[in-house]
Amino acid sequence: MLRNRVGAVLAALVLCLGPAGPAAAETLTLMLDWFPNVDHVPIYTAREQGYFAAEGLNLEILSPADTADALKLAAAGRVDLAVSYEPQVIMAAAEGLEVRVVGRLVGQPLTTLLYLADSGIATPADLSGRAIGYTVPGLMDGLLAAFARANGITGYRAVNVGFAIVPALTTGQVAAVMGPFKTYETVTMAAQGLKAAYFELERHGIPVYDELIVISGAATLAGKADALEGFARALARGLERTRAQPEEALEDYLRAVPDADPQVERPAFALTRPCFAGTQRVDAAAWQRFADFAREAGLIARPVDVGGLFGDMVR
Repeated sequence: MLRNRVGAVLAALVLCLGPAGPAAAETLTLMLDWFPNVDHVPIYTAREQGYFAAEGLNLEILSPADTADALKLAAAGRVDLAVSYEPQVIMAAAEGLEVRVVGRLVGQPLTTLLYLADSGIATPADLSGRAIGYTVPGLMDGLLAAFARANGITGYRAVNVGFAIVPALTTGQVAAVMGPFKTYETVTMAAQGLKAAYFELERHGIPVYDELIVISGAATLAGKADALEGFARALARGLERTRAQPEEALEDYLRAVPDADPQVERPAFALTRPCFAGTQRVDAAAWQRFADFAREAGLIARPVDVGGLFGDMVR
């Protein structure tokens, strides 16, 4: 009799409480390096297809107010993750900032020193004595200095143009800009009837590097290791979908970013697709070569051993 009464009480409790629901998703904040564009398609398609949700994650994607914000906020733990650049991470590490690489997005250089095709510029040295813009303070101004030393550009004046690349060029504020991508800004300029020309960094004395990576602060990685490993798995799935089903992945992005202009994004995506990272494993030797170059070129004041910069998910 007692057993029956206990069973009845337990059954009543189950009815009152209802079935156990799924565990609440953990929210991760990711700040982009720039406004949303096709460089970020693998992230958006992974979110749209539920790959982050499958890892128990809710990914909140943020755009920076300033081009230099993302890394600083991730290092400080103000955001969980940020899209950044290999050279920026190495420069930050040299300054003592505790950041870690947790994913790879674009595995080859896209950055250029870009100028208008009808400006009369034929060689990098033609920019001597002129104003040259840069997009990301603390990164692109440093790359500009290294590029100038390697290519005989003297007496130039560096100008922070931020996001305003095209206005700075068309108004004559600057003769060229360090930082635009050959896969994106060339397309946006063509849509405005402007023909762009550029010098590729890797063909003018700058070692190859991972253009876009995903980072976190070291403290964030230590405190949210499982969540960040889940993020890395979902990102890898997003990259695979982008490779295997590019049109569908692009449509996912366009749905998620309704303000994007398909007339620009589609041709830019066609140029960007071959550049997405094929693996999440970093090439530590290549990273060290860039770090050594950065020291020799004066980009950083002290040597950096890159071995401590990588989370387990990219080793």
